[in-house]
Amino acid sequence: MIVRSGKDGGGAAGGEPCHLTYCTNIHPGETWEEVRRNLGAHLPAVRARLAPDRPFGVGLRLSAEAARALAQPESMAEFKDFLARERLYVFTLNGFPYGTFHGKRVKEEVYLPDWTDSRRVHYTDQLADLMAQLMSAEVGPMGSISSVPGAFKVNGHTPEAVQRMVEHMLQHVAHLVRLRGRTGKYITLALEPEPSCFLETIEESVAFFRDHLFAAASVRSLAALTGLSPASAERALRDHLGICLDLCHAAVEFEDPQVCATRLAGEGIGVFKVQITAGLRLPELSPAALASVRQFDDPVYLHQVVESGPRGLTRYVDLPDALRSLDGRSTAGLEWRVHCHVPIFLDDLGAFSSTQAFVRDMLHAQRRKPISTHLEVETYTWNVLPPQARTADMDEAIAREIAWARDVLEQD
Repeated sequence: MIVRSGKDGGGAAGGEPCHLTYCTNIHPGETWEEVRRNLGAHLPAVRARLAPDRPFGVGLRLSAEAARALAQPESMAEFKDFLARERLYVFTLNGFPYGTFHGKRVKEEVYLPDWTDSRRVHYTDQLADLMAQLMSAEVGPMGSISSVPGAFKVNGHTPEAVQRMVEHMLQHVAHLVRLRGRTGKYITLALEPEPSCFLETIEESVAFFRDHLFAAASVRSLAALTGLSPASAERALRDHLGICLDLCHAAVEFEDPQVCATRLAGEGIGVFKVQITAGLRLPELSPAALASVRQFDDPVYLHQVVESGPRGLTRYVDLPDALRSLDGRSTAGLEWRVHCHVPIFLDDLGAFSSTQAFVRDMLHAQRRKPISTHLEVETYTWNVLPPQARTADMDEAIAREIAWARDVLEQD
């Protein structure tokens, strides 16, 4: 759905048009048949609640298997007919999880294959080809694809790994440049910083773009791959490579909401998508809070923890690691932020809160001056959340999340 952001944003006053939707990775399904069935079951129901008389945008998640199947002409034709019939349009793709994302242990395997592996390039190239076919007039000038933040941290820390990631990302940009020249469709790659990953913080992201992706050597490499002039190659890098700013991830990292977007903009790094998400905030590690947070530990997803205390920030790869670290030490003066996506309309979670305040701050910033034109609610953990965090059926909760975000964006 379209919302307005900017100096004159809000309601009918005007401002820059921005797309607001949810990511369909909340619906389990790895094959195209499963994905298509879920889209038919849920998207029309959500649109009916939010935009019954208007087109409604889709944040589509496709595994590598589903992407290959959708690339078949008959599958694409049927899907485009469905979109037109239901007044739906795809403006962004979630290209983060390559394989299985629900129903079995995912944890650190969600990043594989990462950007050190050529399979990640081939998968993301195919997503771009699909996006070019799916982009309709409602989408506007740009389609976006979000992707893993390089690699899981332990797999991306060597100079050799960094070089492979850069080379593969440049190969993908070359594909996007050729695709734009052939089809006129402008598609961007948005790397999504996440705790415990190669790109974890805003500062790490700035350094990687400045020192590697936008460096003179990368400009020369892209020029060689595409035949562009150096000036055009530099422009293409900035046009096609940027960030997906996940608000849960940023809040967990104790980022400053006043700095996130301005720091990236100051370095000329585009925020091609904002994922509107909330995590867990434990301002005090009381016995009640620690007992309650254990309910959010599940065997499927990583729940990274960042601890703020007298010694600064301490990071744990998963919630059980953080809980074990408390054995024998004082919890006085400690605050935890936990990477576990919960519905953004929930703030009071009993013994602790969500990071909703961070989401509000970022959406207020979006309203004053657009950070991105692609906005996507992403509460993919729905099926593993404790019962008290699932306060409605799925379609109603999805609609309520989007309506909550819309209202914050459009409030006077």
